[in-house]
Amino acid sequence: MAERDRDVVWSSSARRPAPRARTGGREGPRGGRAREGPPGDAGRRGKAVTTISGVPLDDSGLRELAGRLKKRCGVGGSAKDRVIELQGDHRDVVVEVLRAAGYDVVLGGG
Repeated sequence: MAERDRDVVWSSSARRPAPRARTGGREGPRGGRAREGPPGDAGRRGKAVTTISGVPLDDSGLRELAGRLKKRCGVGGSAKDRVIELQGDHRDVVVEVLRAAGYDVVLGGG
C-alpha cells in the first residue's frame, strides 16, 4: 500500500460506570425513577461502547466492515454518520482486524 493511501483510524471505548444519582421525577420502565448517563452518553446509559471513526470507506464499505467486526466480536452495533459503534469494549479485536487490513490505528479513550 502506498504511503499516501494509508489513513489513520481511531478507536475508543467509553468505559464509564453507570451513574449513581437518580435524576428528575421520570418513571423508568419497571417503576422507580429512570437514570440519566453523563453528557454525551445519550442512549448508552453508561455502558461501554467501542467506536471506530476516520475509516476511508464509502457507506456500503463501512457497513460491510461493521458487519465483519460485529460478527468477529459477537456483539451488536451500528454504522452511521461515518462512525462504527460496537457494544462493549472490543479494542483489542478491532485493532487486530484493522491492522490486518492495512490501516494505521490510533487508540483513544480510557
